Amino acid sequence: MYDVHRELERVYQQQSRRILATLIRLLDDFSLAEEAMQEAFAAAVQQWPVEGVPDNPSAWLIRTGHRRGIDHIRRRQTARQYAHMVGPDDEHADELDEQTVADDQLRLLFICCHPSLAMSARVALTLREMCGLTTEQVASALLQKPTTLAQRIVRAKRRIRDAGIPYEVPSAAELPERLPGVLRVIYLVFNEGYSRSDGEAVVDVSLADEAIRLSIELARLLPHGEVYGLLALMLLHDSRRHARQDAGGDLVTLEEQDRNLWDRARIDAGVGWLERALAEMPTGPYTLQASIAAEHARASRYEETDWRRIVLLYDALYRRQPSPVVGLNRAVAVAMRDGPEDGLRLLEELAGEKEILNYHLYHAALADLHRRAGSADAARRAYQRALALAVQAPERRFLARRMRELDGASA
Repeated sequence: MYDVHRELERVYQQQSRRILATLIRLLDDFSLAEEAMQEAFAAAVQQWPVEGVPDNPSAWLIRTGHRRGIDHIRRRQTARQYAHMVGPDDEHADELDEQTVADDQLRLLFICCHPSLAMSARVALTLREMCGLTTEQVASALLQKPTTLAQRIVRAKRRIRDAGIPYEVPSAAELPERLPGVLRVIYLVFNEGYSRSDGEAVVDVSLADEAIRLSIELARLLPHGEVYGLLALMLLHDSRRHARQDAGGDLVTLEEQDRNLWDRARIDAGVGWLERALAEMPTGPYTLQASIAAEHARASRYEETDWRRIVLLYDALYRRQPSPVVGLNRAVAVAMRDGPEDGLRLLEELAGEKEILNYHLYHAALADLHRRAGSADAARRAYQRALALAVQAPERRFLARRMRELDGASA
């Protein structure tokens, strides 16, 4: 009895997202598929201890969930609209091959990240349907009320249904246009985990891990250079998670981090995926960012960082993606290579960008370079502006500490 229940738990943890993706395709309804899957697992709890675990547990659950879904449709007296669902698929659900299930996962990911949905809805739907987080967990991760988050997910599903968004993997011709949106959603999930937008913790391990897991699955299902590049980038960044806060919860800068705390296994895995990405052409933005992260990972000490190489990579990235944030990071790299004055000049060129003026890290970078250049008053003003914009508690404590250090040096 215990072994059967343990096997059922294993199947749920490892296969439930795949089962759900296939049921969504078969039933053409998110909510109905979720309900049908839960009923299928409930049936397994009752039947498997008596009848034994099926040879193909996932196919059994898909077949059972499909039948439960059809029963629900019939009870709603709309069976005629769904007559195409009753027949061969139901009879042969146990013959579903791995490729069909894999395609269903890709279909689900692309529909969750469909460009007709607002970005906030894409992120929420991906966390809920692809990662299997509860509505409460997604709300907590995205710093929203559960009721608000639930309404957003319901509206997104209604939008998919009413707009008739096709449940399919984009064609090869459409993929270059659609894939960046999927990768952006995954990276937004990772960033919210890697650098929390609010609260005491810098890292939300569960979100960062979910994004990496989802990216690994995508790399398996859809071999593509930028998929590899994004996975490499996330692994290389995440390798530093244990060094980014000290025992008191305060932020530790890259310069001050104990590199012995960096996860070498994650670095090696990230470099491996990066090598696969670099073998593909052309080199995309995520691969370039991963190449920059790899340069930091290769340096055993901060002083050994190859800033010349990093600036060249940022130059290439800025040509591909001339955003203010990339410009900010490029300016900091130039400052590390050539001196704070050169970096400050580049930062001042970005001051005309409205987006960057409300970004606390822009003012924090200005402050740090003014501090390095010996301009205490300018540094203090920039720190004050950064502090006014920052909301994450460890970052606010870090900025306040830097200001105190300035005041101490002036005294």
